[in-house]
Amino acid sequence: MTRSKALFGITIITLAACQTEGEAPLTPGAEMRAQLPPISAEVLERHVATLSDDSFEGRAPGTAGGRETRDYLAKEMKRIGLEPLGDSYEHEVTLVSRTLDADQSNARIDLGRGFDTLSYGPEAVYWTKRDDTRISLKDSPLVFVGHGVVAPEYGWNDYAGLDARGKTVVMLINDPGFRAEGADFKGRAMTYYGRWTYKFEEAARQGADAAIIIHQTEPASYGWGVVSGSWSGPQLNLPRNPNDTEPVSLEGWVTTEQAEALFDSAGLDFGEMEQAASAKGFTPVSMGNLTLSAEIFQSLNLTESANVAGVLPGKKRPEEYILYTAHWDHLGVDQELVAEGKDGIFNGAVDNTTGTGGILAMAESWVTAGIQPDRSHLFVAVTAEESGLLGSQAFASNSPVPLSQIVGGLNIDGFLPLGRTKDLTVMGFGSSELEDILRDVAAEQGVSLTPDPSPEAGYFYRSDHIEFAKRGVPMLYVAPGENLVKGGIAAGKAAADAYRAGPYHNVTDEYDPDTWTFDGMVQTMTILRDVGVELSESNVRPNWYEGSEFRAARDAQLRDETQR
Repeated sequence: MTRSKALFGITIITLAACQTEGEAPLTPGAEMRAQLPPISAEVLERHVATLSDDSFEGRAPGTAGGRETRDYLAKEMKRIGLEPLGDSYEHEVTLVSRTLDADQSNARIDLGRGFDTLSYGPEAVYWTKRDDTRISLKDSPLVFVGHGVVAPEYGWNDYAGLDARGKTVVMLINDPGFRAEGADFKGRAMTYYGRWTYKFEEAARQGADAAIIIHQTEPASYGWGVVSGSWSGPQLNLPRNPNDTEPVSLEGWVTTEQAEALFDSAGLDFGEMEQAASAKGFTPVSMGNLTLSAEIFQSLNLTESANVAGVLPGKKRPEEYILYTAHWDHLGVDQELVAEGKDGIFNGAVDNTTGTGGILAMAESWVTAGIQPDRSHLFVAVTAEESGLLGSQAFASNSPVPLSQIVGGLNIDGFLPLGRTKDLTVMGFGSSELEDILRDVAAEQGVSLTPDPSPEAGYFYRSDHIEFAKRGVPMLYVAPGENLVKGGIAAGKAAADAYRAGPYHNVTDEYDPDTWTFDGMVQTMTILRDVGVELSESNVRPNWYEGSEFRAARDAQLRDETQR
């Protein structure tokens, strides 16, 4: 018996009593799933074709195209019959646009025998998330803090014995498990502690002046060009919550080559330090007399965007929710390309009109069937994912519904337009009890579950569901697998590789009615919708598996809920 069937408990036993001998065990949502039609390929295609059209100008937040996208989503939710959360389908998100003046700004390392000025772009990128137009930092001592991780569940503290106040912490990307599988993390599979976002947050909690991450292509899963390109130009952030820890004065990255030179200047061997940082019991290492001084000049501008949310109310337990998320935004328009007479619109058809259209199509399947679920279903199209998961962060940190009342959630982010598959790819495989339900529902369709083939890249931590996950809410992040019914694994992998090497975050990510097929998307979205049915019709309250970095947060939520 799988865990999900055990979780269904008494409900399954009751249903089983009505079975004919030899039939497959019934699940709480089996009868309702039988009444729901598959996700409509026509509806999905209509949303994809519309939202990826040039008229939406790449759907960048704070632009006319972004405004048009929000209007479309709100109108569609109203047409479908979803109810707003509160007075409006829109939940405003204020974004702060920060633009570094690279000509005036500088960062330099005092080597004790002169300065090494970090060349912005080729050697380093840096910025500040503080709400000041000018930041000055002087003579901040450098300390190597390994991976910059404090993980109580693994008995790991890279800051042990260090008072980081007034210092610049230097750290490796990814987590100790990547470099030493015996480090008690998840082997080469990245945990949340390996994400650059976590590292900067932890440095701030430790009171550091500045935090610098050393880039290495393999553990980062992307080259230096992604780093230098992603953090140059205007950067969007949320306004700082006064109750949150203030960010460090300077966040930044340096190349491997630059880091090796700095370690050498400090009398340290970078390779030896990298190895030491992967062993349990590592403690911070002073980088000799090296200090950081910097001046950052930036302009600040506010822009408004919004998440768009609609609810299908439950009939028995409307105060409990099944969550569906997908980001509506993309990268907008490259005006330099337009000025050159080239296509400058980042249509983002795969990324992520497929997900946005998908949650609308899921909602419409319920309404078309005329069925009301027991628990409420909450569909949220979030903004500013491409800028750092900002819309989902804003929603999750100030949720209109208590997070303890979100039973579980499913996130859709970028489905390739391929045929049906024999498997589903589960990012963060082995994370939560939601997978048990997914496994059973998928098996009915002859579909198996496959772990993310590149867990070291940390894809599980790079989409909107993670903002809910790190606050405790169990979430699934699933995509069609690579084992195509027609063509097998070789064809599926080739298509995925071709997308990542070409259209991904490129102006060529466009909808093509002559080459796109929606069979695989419909298959996966129907399975995900049916997982939502099972959650809706049962008494299950899934949790993260023991050992998950998110388990403690969920346990606390459930305790608080039972005490009300």
